[in-house]
Amino acid sequence: MSARPASSSLPPVPPLVLCAIGWLVPGAAHAWLGRRDKALIFLVAIVLLFAAGLALEGRIFPVTFQEPLVGLAALANLGVGLPYFVAWAAGLGAGNVVASSYEYANTYLIVAGLLNALVVLDAYDIAIGRKP
Repeated sequence: MSARPASSSLPPVPPLVLCAIGWLVPGAAHAWLGRRDKALIFLVAIVLLFAAGLALEGRIFPVTFQEPLVGLAALANLGVGLPYFVAWAAGLGAGNVVASSYEYANTYLIVAGLLNALVVLDAYDIAIGRKP
């Protein structure tokens, strides 16, 4: 089954491709489905949450599973998609463990990725017709 845009001239795409688009750019899957208001809210909220985590000196965790909690945090960070790669390429997210905001910042970074995962699942449900 292909995702059919509600009020858009964009071509239909398979739901899993739509999920990949939505993961890469937060809110893009909703935009593709014609839900532009939700897409804009998701894009702004997730990117601002991620940027706030970086501004508060949070750490983008390395993908390693020698320490399970670090590995899980890294997967959560990766969930935000393109902003993660932009921050990583720019050398941001080194973290400052002595900053008073460090734990809050890490929480913001992790929650941004997990929230994007929920947004992608919502788009998938819309695309397959499970949710109107």
